Amino acid sequence: MIARLLAPTLLSISMAGAAVADVTYTKLTFDDLIGWNDDDHEAALRVFLETCPDIDRPEWQRLCALALERPNAKDFFELFFQPVEITDGTPTLFTGYFEPEIAGSLEPTDQYSFPIYKRPADLVSGRRYSTRRAIEEQGLLADKGLEIAWLEDPVDRFFLQVQGSGRIRLPDGDVIRVGFAGKNGHQYTSVGQTLVARGALEAHQISASAIRNWVRRNPEEGRELLWLNDSYVFFREVNEVPPERGPLGAMNRSITTMRSIAVDPSVNLLGAPIWVEKDGKSPIQQLMIAQDTGSAIKGAQRADIFYGTGLAAGLEAGRIKDSGRMVMLMPIEYALSKLDQSDT
Repeated sequence: MIARLLAPTLLSISMAGAAVADVTYTKLTFDDLIGWNDDDHEAALRVFLETCPDIDRPEWQRLCALALERPNAKDFFELFFQPVEITDGTPTLFTGYFEPEIAGSLEPTDQYSFPIYKRPADLVSGRRYSTRRAIEEQGLLADKGLEIAWLEDPVDRFFLQVQGSGRIRLPDGDVIRVGFAGKNGHQYTSVGQTLVARGALEAHQISASAIRNWVRRNPEEGRELLWLNDSYVFFREVNEVPPERGPLGAMNRSITTMRSIAVDPSVNLLGAPIWVEKDGKSPIQQLMIAQDTGSAIKGAQRADIFYGTGLAAGLEAGRIKDSGRMVMLMPIEYALSKLDQSDT
């Protein structure tokens, strides 16, 4: 097959404006991908088609047109794509994320008193807005008609913002869905790493549930801990998405459980197929699609795997912190052109 005719080659290119000096591209073959022959390639192709038409590049558009003809999925990927491992000198890290489902109300009550907000009209992308502390402690956005709903727990609100989307179950049993609408432009700070640095938790203990329990046991210190993360996320209602489908990702399309990942779009192209080899207690060898982003997802070998909706998905996602390898599948024309340019 065409992709297998390309001998492995190692090249380095500089990334203008990147935090790291060099990104290295290594051409592989499909034989190098552990477990490739055992994957459900048809499932991966279906997810790929969700966002492929949104990749505004000619070489991708030609492949999207071919994919719509529903070819044999494994042959499609092997014939028209080149596996390329992209590294930047930092270790591979896989984490998990999910769509929370949490209790809330459309009106403030004694039980539900922590609001989530729509995007303010004066928020300008690329510019810094008020910090988390200023918004929450000083109530800068209160009573401006920006409230979507009120939640019962400030930690639930915090993790809803970390996840970027979720479902809110109302007292009458109805559910509304919210998705990412913007953020305040401040850098994300890991409260888990802060707890480790303070000696409050060991590194191996860090998970969403561990952080939640610590904040609830230490309400005053917990509030200050959450305020250390200046980053703040605003939401919009996305009830046009059917309940059986996943939440909207960064490409404004529904993402798919165990097939969609969040990546750093400055390195990994949104919409691209990414071969995932995740180590750990629940290893994964599977083709996934880069359809989302995240504030904490930075680097060539950094990915967040979408584990689904609800409590069980959240518990599983919270346990994931594993090494491994990511390999992007690039259209052969795109891969050769990019690597040829890096040689000049």
